[in-house]
Amino acid sequence: MAHMHNNLSADEGIWSLRRLPDMDEAQFSQWQTLLEHRTGMTLSADRRSFLETNLGIRMREIGCSSYQAYYEQIVSGPDAIREWSTLVDRLTVQETRFFRDTDAFRLVSDYVLTRPREALKKRPPEVWSVGCSTGEEPYTLAMVLNECMTQLELPPLFGVTGSDISKPAIEKARRGQFNPRKLMGMDETLKARYFRPAERNTVEIVDSIRDRVCFAGLNVLNLAKAPMHGMNIIFCQNLLIYFRRWRRREIVRRLAERLAPGGLLVLGQGELTDYQPPGLQRVPSEHVLAWIKRQTDEE
Repeated sequence: MAHMHNNLSADEGIWSLRRLPDMDEAQFSQWQTLLEHRTGMTLSADRRSFLETNLGIRMREIGCSSYQAYYEQIVSGPDAIREWSTLVDRLTVQETRFFRDTDAFRLVSDYVLTRPREALKKRPPEVWSVGCSTGEEPYTLAMVLNECMTQLELPPLFGVTGSDISKPAIEKARRGQFNPRKLMGMDETLKARYFRPAERNTVEIVDSIRDRVCFAGLNVLNLAKAPMHGMNIIFCQNLLIYFRRWRRREIVRRLAERLAPGGLLVLGQGELTDYQPPGLQRVPSEHVLAWIKRQTDEE
């Protein structure tokens, strides 16, 4: 795992991980309940080894010898809030890259390019990336919008907000520095336009794009309190897979409330089956799961 400390040899690392007994049914259930209660995420039984591995690595880092002791530390220890934030980061940050779902970003581009020019001029587009992890998705969206505005010969005025439950992920996103492998598969022209070399063999986002993107810590269970309103595009991919079906529907309903009339909601393929969110109209597409918010009469 990337998070393992390097002062142990591989053999010592494996040996010290083995010293933890297997998590029993009651302990796993306890952790499942805590995660679902606090984040809405569900861990199925086949994810027990994933949980054991990640807990074990973190417990060894802080010198904690039992799942129960660590659980108590997370729930009521003196450093519970910070420790919880660290653990959530370990359990939720996913491998991602720029332009990960090309079909979805093409749909966003088509959507912006077919908006009335006057409307875009009058009110710069506002975009929200929900569950943005370390920032690849919101920065990609900013690049897509910048390309669209250039094509439409409009000034590059737009805003992108990325939100995530993981504070360490948000901090990394704000830095805007990435391993070049995150750019794999990207168009060479776009790479040259939007990235420059940075320290320690990384690349960083150019200022013109960074200035258009901001980040906020947000738990999707608290969408009712989110300050985002009247968004033109909401992009939420590879997040809903962690939730029960009823909660997915609830989250999508909340997101729909945050869309401006005529706004676009993009989800991950297969994340919401057999459900038609109220007030939204499905975008006809074989490759992207997306809806447009119906215009009100006065629009």
